[in-house]
Amino acid sequence: MKGPYSTEPVTKMDEVFPQHTNSYNTLFGGRLLSIMDTAAGMVSSKFAHREFVTVSIDALKFKRPAFQGDLIETTAKVVHTSTHTAGVHVIARRLNRSEWEREEICEGFFFMVAIDSQMRPIPIPQFAPSSEEEEKLWKRADDARNAMKRSD
Repeated sequence: MKGPYSTEPVTKMDEVFPQHTNSYNTLFGGRLLSIMDTAAGMVSSKFAHREFVTVSIDALKFKRPAFQGDLIETTAKVVHTSTHTAGVHVIARRLNRSEWEREEICEGFFFMVAIDSQMRPIPIPQFAPSSEEEEKLWKRADDARNAMKRSD
């Protein structure tokens, strides 16, 4: 199997509309999770040219709220692989329209499995870290994946 088609991250932008907020006018956590999961699926497909489904999500920490009217910038990058699985590091940031500065609101790892038309796992190209930062993310993703496997 040849190498990855792309190791470049995917960045997507979303707006926080009134229907995406709770009574405090802050973004629902489940809505943010959905945005982050979508970015993880996109970057996995870009990486391997395969269809992917989410198999697990590492514990996410919601660091700050996002508010109605904010923009959510979500960046996803494949940082870990196993035979059928892409480990994706996802960072979500809010952008307030008046200052247009980024503030990290959530980050974590999404594990995506490549599937065929019968929903069976299929092999993917493998990722090889090429910098110290990529090696750190590989280790964090590997630790998260191993912790989830132990809890099965």
